[in-house]
Amino acid sequence: MSLNRREMLRLGAAGAGGLLLSSAAASNAIPSALIRRPLAPVAPVPPLAPAPFVPAGVNPALFARAKAALDSHGALIRHRDVIGVVDFSMDSGHQRFHLIDLASGRVESHAVAHGRGSDPDHSGFVELFSNQFGSYATSNGTYITADTYEGKYGHSMKVQGLDWTNNNAESRAIVIHNAWYAEPEMIAQHGKLGRSEGCFAFSRASQWQVMERLADGRMIYADKLA
Repeated sequence: MSLNRREMLRLGAAGAGGLLLSSAAASNAIPSALIRRPLAPVAPVPPLAPAPFVPAGVNPALFARAKAALDSHGALIRHRDVIGVVDFSMDSGHQRFHLIDLASGRVESHAVAHGRGSDPDHSGFVELFSNQFGSYATSNGTYITADTYEGKYGHSMKVQGLDWTNNNAESRAIVIHNAWYAEPEMIAQHGKLGRSEGCFAFSRASQWQVMERLADGRMIYADKLA
């Protein structure tokens, strides 16, 4: 079959057009190196743990023990907003009874006397603890506050011991009270407070603040670290 001139020109133009389109498509192709591939999954970064809360002026190791006691005794401690931490590593001339607000971190510190059985030489330092009747010594461990009453030193507050080291506290009549030998003048004159019979004895001003902040089943933790 023979083609006339017109048909040959038409077929030639069509072929040329196809080549042009093919060349244009090839020139506009995106290089494979630039093709965006799915990113590999990235492992989530764990959040940083919050720094341990340590109230200012309180021995961190002693505070850690107090927090552990707070958790350990759980439901026995009715309110957990404010705790008392007593650092018997310090002598009685220092403000070693710390009221700690666990929400705000606020700390109020007070001087407190210890038992004469714990300090037979009246050095101002606790030399030993005892839970025994008639020892007149301070006991270490976890306490909760209990009822108030009117006694020898006026308005006072009972405490209950929660550990084997102080579980005789209520029977031994270990309480929070004020005493003349725990007033600031004793520190000014002697560099230390007098001694109790195992009770937490404060100045009158400090006693009211301690009782107000720790009333109604709040915790006191008392100990001495080497």
